Amino acid sequence: MKDVIPLTEGWTLHHDGTALPAQVPGCVHTDLLTAGVIPDPYLGLNERDVAWVGRRAWTYTRDLAPDHTAPGAHERTDLVFDGLDTAAVITLDGRELGRTRNMHRGHRFDVTGGCGTLRVEFASAYDEAAAVRALTGERPNVYPEPFQYIRKMACGFGWDWGPTLVTAGIWRPVRLERWSTARLVRVRPLVTVADGVGRVEVHCDVERTDRGAEHPLEIRASVNGVQARGTVEGSRAVLVLDVPDPELWWPRGYGEQPLHDLEVALVDRGVAVSPGDGERVLDSWRRRIGFRTVEVDRSPDAHGTGFTFVVNGVRIFARGVNWIPDDAFPSRVTPDRYRTRLRQAAEAGVDLVRVWGGGIYEDHAFYDACDELGLMVWQDFLFACAAYPEEQPLRGEVEAEARDNVVRLMPHPSLVLWNGNNENLWGFRDWDWEPELAGDSWGGGYYLDLLPRIVAELDPTRPYTAGSPWSGSWEHHPNDPAHGTHHSWEAWNRRDHADYRASVPRFVAEFGWQAPPAVATLRRALPGERLAADSPGMLHHQKAEDGNGKLNRGIARHFALPEADFDRWHHLAQVVQARAVAAGIEHWRAHWPVCAGTVVWQLNDCWPVSSWAAIDGDGRLKPLYHELRRVYADRLLTLLPPAEEGAAPALAVVNQSAEPWHASVELRRTAADGTVLGRAVLDAEVAPRSVARLAVPGALVPDAKSAEEFLVADADGLRALHFPVPDKDFSYPVPRYDVTVESPAGADGGSVDVVVTAHTLVRDLLLQADRLGPHAICGTGLTTLLPGERVRLAVRGATDTGADAVRAALFCVEPA
Repeated sequence: MKDVIPLTEGWTLHHDGTALPAQVPGCVHTDLLTAGVIPDPYLGLNERDVAWVGRRAWTYTRDLAPDHTAPGAHERTDLVFDGLDTAAVITLDGRELGRTRNMHRGHRFDVTGGCGTLRVEFASAYDEAAAVRALTGERPNVYPEPFQYIRKMACGFGWDWGPTLVTAGIWRPVRLERWSTARLVRVRPLVTVADGVGRVEVHCDVERTDRGAEHPLEIRASVNGVQARGTVEGSRAVLVLDVPDPELWWPRGYGEQPLHDLEVALVDRGVAVSPGDGERVLDSWRRRIGFRTVEVDRSPDAHGTGFTFVVNGVRIFARGVNWIPDDAFPSRVTPDRYRTRLRQAAEAGVDLVRVWGGGIYEDHAFYDACDELGLMVWQDFLFACAAYPEEQPLRGEVEAEARDNVVRLMPHPSLVLWNGNNENLWGFRDWDWEPELAGDSWGGGYYLDLLPRIVAELDPTRPYTAGSPWSGSWEHHPNDPAHGTHHSWEAWNRRDHADYRASVPRFVAEFGWQAPPAVATLRRALPGERLAADSPGMLHHQKAEDGNGKLNRGIARHFALPEADFDRWHHLAQVVQARAVAAGIEHWRAHWPVCAGTVVWQLNDCWPVSSWAAIDGDGRLKPLYHELRRVYADRLLTLLPPAEEGAAPALAVVNQSAEPWHASVELRRTAADGTVLGRAVLDAEVAPRSVARLAVPGALVPDAKSAEEFLVADADGLRALHFPVPDKDFSYPVPRYDVTVESPAGADGGSVDVVVTAHTLVRDLLLQADRLGPHAICGTGLTTLLPGERVRLAVRGATDTGADAVRAALFCVEPA
């Protein structure tokens, strides 16, 4: 049987005569940080002070003992790196083993009989990129960094939400594998379901030693009580396992997520090397799989060209979020951290996570958690926002990387889509790349030829799309909302979030709105700084082009912009973010099945920063997170503003659950002081996975220019509101409410219930729990109370629960 020896201990990091203990897996920055050589780049302006790290060469060393590699019980010893970041020369006792130039794939070297000093010498990623650029020529991109010339995590060079921290290091596990006769090179399980039978085609590739060339080898596989065996012909074998009536894997909200252990063994059936030799298990492989079918319906129809996920024959409105690396130093993201973040997504009603193309192919722990939680995974190939050369040495690396990762990830039932790139087809057509390129390669051959061929060859069970956004062909603009996937960025960049309601894209793969992180996150990240929207640290932790200008304009369209009140500015920025995203999702969900999904930009952050994230860089939940929980719930009530002047708002009753919904919706036309001016009850019968739209009776429609009245809809604990004018024009009363702090029975000292009783209209009340302690949390986001209504806010982990502190942590919309 194969023997595996992890090489995680005993590494040293070297540069210019210095030697430091190194953690493997890890990276140079984390080792320097641990040793106190550099300050924490996430704090203050320190990112600038550590820029030199990414421009230096670094070397990792450790000793490799003779007994680890000497021939004996095993014929062959391989040195296996799961991830090297990025351009490296590997030597053992002065003998070069090989060179690497790709962070996103593994590497294997024969070290049989070798021993001595193992060295991994990393060149600066900037130097490697410059060398490749000199070979391929210049290509345009959206940032002044050379990330398209090196197969490395693009966002490490900085993004409009991320720091420029160009890493190097052994970022994934390294080990020795000692084996004899033969080993499993790769196992590809093609899992399908048809006519009530689950089929697993197990494709195996095998490597033999010279001595093992004549050995008769057998592959054995089992899943869910079904077994099969077959002979290895040369270096390949295929087994078929048919599982009758398998339990199907479903996205969350549609069914359960049964997973089954698929076990594969490579067996030597015995050319006797010595007397008594018999059958031996040489190598084994094990993964969990799930039985389900998945396709994307891209049929043309009266509205254009659709893009609808269909799982096990069921059409799905995808409730999605975009995922970026959860840390600028990905080796710090543990399985527990993956599970925490993805569980938060599931608890917010999310059923699809898009792994964005400027990051990494995540660790198995990410996809394992998605398998278990029922989160569909849309996986980008790693190309983003740039024209990529298609010449060598990049083309060979791209193909090897794609093959490695398709095979590595395909066992996961949560994986439902391969996507060629992020925004590069759009960029070629719409961002002035085409004339600048003047016929040079730019990546189109990858997205429209190489990658779909690799997916068709290795993983034909899953759909592929050439890019996001992509209309399906060059016959339409790549970002045409009527065809395929669409990225909606005009509202954030130039307009108001009300513009989301101007169109009904077939699938919204990106849209979002910025807000600052929690106050406790800012205080940690900007120690000693007096917080202000334009303070030095705040501006440094705002990476978007004119980010604060867009934030301020977004606030000013709805509220009087607070000029010198940071706390109020902070609250309003978070309110606008939550409202903006909700406006888009409510509108697009109400137009199902024409629109078949929304993927919010973005779920998470990789450091403390003002960004589009719902969960900030310290893991704190923004109000947007709680709003996602509302608008991504199976059942949603929404009042859609009039589509044109003189029209009435529409009531949409959205039912994405599996059960019919009889909703009795109470509508109230209400004055600013809380007086009910009119009332009616509308009954809606909503079938499963469908939407009902009802006209609001004319007598209940507030005047389109009224600053004195609004519309309220309530049903089954859900509420929707319609205000006909912007907040700054509405006659809000001065908010008055009582606050009491109660200790729940049996709770610890940091757990309290904050009970707020409204005497007036209280719009978008928010308890910022982190002001009561850095680890305090509240499970409720923005809440609007009518006079006489009460809300109970559960706070856990607070260090200050006094009445004054609690009141100071409460915010709401106030009169202009």
